[in-house]
Amino acid sequence: MMKRFPSLSLSSYGVGWSANRRIAIIAITLTVLLTLAAAVALFTGHDNSGPEAGAGTPSSASSASPSEQAPKPGTGTGSVPKPPQVAEPVAYAKAAAQMLWSYDTRDTSRDQQLAGMNAWMTNEVTYAAWTSVTTQVPDPTLWSRMADNAQHASATVTEGHYPSAFKAALTEDPSAITKAYIYVVTVNGKQQIAWTKGGQGAEDRAVTLAVQCRPGHDCTLAAIAPSVTQ
Repeated sequence: MMKRFPSLSLSSYGVGWSANRRIAIIAITLTVLLTLAAAVALFTGHDNSGPEAGAGTPSSASSASPSEQAPKPGTGTGSVPKPPQVAEPVAYAKAAAQMLWSYDTRDTSRDQQLAGMNAWMTNEVTYAAWTSVTTQVPDPTLWSRMADNAQHASATVTEGHYPSAFKAALTEDPSAITKAYIYVVTVNGKQQIAWTKGGQGAEDRAVTLAVQCRPGHDCTLAAIAPSVTQ
């Protein structure tokens, strides 16, 4: 049985994450979005058709210390795409979701994966929930097992939209967005996974992201919500 790569198909959120304060700030700014940005985890799914060495459980990644999660300097970014220069929240969220659901252990190390994902993050430390991304990446041992099986994934995005709770919050208080300019976007799509000896599978995916798009600047990723909100 193959257990999905937790960084791109997730169900549990980082144990002991100390960045709850940052997410709380986002929640205060955007009121009703407390439940959207309070914790961090990507939507998960499991498939019964794959190699056991595919990946581990999300908790195995979240147990790593902050130093283990941080990308090492000078590692490059492998196959992780660079963030687009986009100033529209939904468009950026769709690109970010596609990046999060894609990986290639054949030519990208774990450190390169982390470095590539970090490039998408906001540099405003008050709002950057970096651990919400790093807890989705398997530990070095599991990544190595995935690489042994040449496991890789690609993704297609079908649509992105603002959840109803976010739209209701903006309607109630339009000025709330002007403090952090963080937008909540839900993205839907499909992930295709392949490994050695012709192994493959596909699953529908959905994720809710917090995206920061300040006026006059390109968008960046702030956090991943604990659950999908439509």
